[in-house]
Amino acid sequence: MATILLVDNDPLQALQRKSILERRFSDVQRVNDAAEALCLVERPQFARNLGLVVSGEHMRGIGGPAFVAELHTRLPKVPVLVLGGGSKGTNDEEGRCDEEGRWLRFLPTPFTNEEILAAASRLLAMHELETA
Repeated sequence: MATILLVDNDPLQALQRKSILERRFSDVQRVNDAAEALCLVERPQFARNLGLVVSGEHMRGIGGPAFVAELHTRLPKVPVLVLGGGSKGTNDEEGRCDEEGRWLRFLPTPFTNEEILAAASRLLAMHELETA
């Protein structure tokens, strides 16, 4: 099973989100911020196993769109699930693929635990199909 990287600087929120993801996925790793995440993805073994990045829309330092853009510069095929982005009316169930072939999905607040798990499952499945 692929690794899920959770990027969240709020310790309580991160613990809750990690716990939710671990209900379905066996390898969930958490970092505090985008800088830590970008350092991790530079490690070949970690990058090779990475299947999904889950991040909040607003983070300290490099965050949001800048983080996603930088991550996709380094790992263009790894999908990103942004929690808290967009609005309920614009939610795209399958995510979207940009012109470079990168998958990005916004899960607007409020969202349920099941919505996080469903979105993560879909994005991981798409990633596994592309890299198989």
